[in-house]
Amino acid sequence: MGEKQTETILMESNFKWVLYVFLILSFVLDDEVVAESVKPHEAKQLRDEVREMFYHAFDGYMNNAFPLDELKPMSCQGEDTLGGYALTLIDSLDTLALLGDRERFTSSVEWIGKNLQFNINKTVSVFETTIRVLGGLLSAHLIASDYATGMRIPSYNNELLVLAEDLTRRMLPAFDTPTGIPFGSVNLMHGVDKHESKITSTAGGGTLTLEFGVLSRLTNDPVFEQVAKNAVRGLWARRSTLDLVGAHINVFTGEWTQKDAGIGTSIDSFYEYLLKAYILFGDEEYLYIFQEAYGSVMHYLHKDPWYVEVNMDSAAIVWPVFNSLQAFWPGLQVLAGDVEPAIRTHTAFFSVWKRYGFTPEGFNLATLSVQYGQKSYPLRPELIESTYWLYKATRDPRYLDAGRDFVASLQYGAKCHCGYCHITDVELHKQEDHMESFFLAETVKYLWLLFDLAVGSDNLVDNGPYKYVFSTEGHLLPLTPQISLAREHCSYLGGYCPRNATKPRQEEESNNDQVPGIELETHSSSNIYPYHESFPVTGLIKGICPGLTHAQKYGLSYAIPEKTNHEDIQTNNNRARSIVLISDQTVNKKTSQVDEEGLSSQSDSKSDQTGQEYTLLESKSDTTKDQRS
Repeated sequence: MGEKQTETILMESNFKWVLYVFLILSFVLDDEVVAESVKPHEAKQLRDEVREMFYHAFDGYMNNAFPLDELKPMSCQGEDTLGGYALTLIDSLDTLALLGDRERFTSSVEWIGKNLQFNINKTVSVFETTIRVLGGLLSAHLIASDYATGMRIPSYNNELLVLAEDLTRRMLPAFDTPTGIPFGSVNLMHGVDKHESKITSTAGGGTLTLEFGVLSRLTNDPVFEQVAKNAVRGLWARRSTLDLVGAHINVFTGEWTQKDAGIGTSIDSFYEYLLKAYILFGDEEYLYIFQEAYGSVMHYLHKDPWYVEVNMDSAAIVWPVFNSLQAFWPGLQVLAGDVEPAIRTHTAFFSVWKRYGFTPEGFNLATLSVQYGQKSYPLRPELIESTYWLYKATRDPRYLDAGRDFVASLQYGAKCHCGYCHITDVELHKQEDHMESFFLAETVKYLWLLFDLAVGSDNLVDNGPYKYVFSTEGHLLPLTPQISLAREHCSYLGGYCPRNATKPRQEEESNNDQVPGIELETHSSSNIYPYHESFPVTGLIKGICPGLTHAQKYGLSYAIPEKTNHEDIQTNNNRARSIVLISDQTVNKKTSQVDEEGLSSQSDSKSDQTGQEYTLLESKSDTTKDQRS
């Protein structure tokens, strides 16, 4: 038996005991120093202090780094880190609007509209460019073009939307792969380099649906939403028999090159966008996949209150490590209506923050120490984001107390002359001369929203004209009719949605194949995005049909892939099968073997139970929406 395998077995056998001891220690540490709870007047002071934090960093960037991508806050200089197109300004636009800063929001939008262009010879990350640049442009466009937001710019003429569409078309060549999963990088002028790596992360391929879907609805072009949805399908179709996905995959062969399944690094926002795409677009396919994926995470990865990384095929623990990107999970659970485990997990994660003053990138749950090589805190927002959502759901003052601790740590440990610095070592609180753009897009945004919620929540998100979904970069995407109600839905239980029933009125009138009894919704605006049938079969059941599982309803299935023209696909019985997605309502989802506790993936014989779970999660989501209102 190898040394690594022996170590894994030992870690797994002692895991529950170690976690129990650590939880006891964390609660003892919390009880030793009990600060007075945040009062309303202090919450207002903290909100104002967070506002000053934003402008200290934003002004530092504008005065010392603009128009370069990001600020070096110690040396008061700038650096290009992504594409050389004023990244931090783009990422900060909707935070300016949220703070009600009409003057700087207007001047920033006008500058970008006049000066920005993407016809540049730069190779950029598809993932980072989508969540930071595309998301920032779309959010600012939706705010600047709408009177209802109170931030409309009279002179604005869709310049940001034009830029967003141009940028995304330049990224489309990345999706030209046999699996539909995009390359990780693309050159904005020349497309994908012939030497580009064929390996990408699950988050990189599965965190595009919100931005691409919104762009499709705003431009009346379905191609963006389609490629993003196909990428999600390509990843989910290659899940293991445990309904787990790995961390990295070959976009040509569909083979997993890293089979560690977790909720943190390289995977995190894949889960996030499944639920949020359902909330924003009302597409039940995303909800179904989220249900299946979430259930597997809670069964195989959840070691209450922590989460570990396991082998996607065997569920054997490979990393008993808390990594800081996992901290978004309690916030996602609030959106799903699963608040109780979110509270316990947040308590555990926050105990790490209190221990060091920041969360390290990795904390080893077996040794109860910072993971070697993962001692830094790069100003990440995830724990603060979850704190905001839990306070919004519970109004428990403990989350305001946590917010106060966040502010204190950032002010006394990370504040630099021109902004806020990365922490390279959470034990020594050593600073690094770098400030990511997401500090302004997310970290201070969620902090400000937390305290503003405590003193009246008179802001665009909590008291504005729309409900908003936050992108994984914290950008505001509204549930407007143009975005959320653009596609046609059949309202008849068990009814069929033929392809012609989803076409615009002018096309439908010339088609004699319309099925009687299905009424089409008419739209007066020509730029409403018409639903583009994303399935290659007609007669897709959109209603709830007794006896059908969601897998049957959507035609989600496993299949052995054919060899591609690019590379031969190797098959190995000892490894997870390489699979592709087929759309065939006659194909049933495979029946999974029941595990030792009697839990399994949904088989065809459990269609009623699947339907009940769907109803339960949907009702929880509705409850959560009421809480958010």
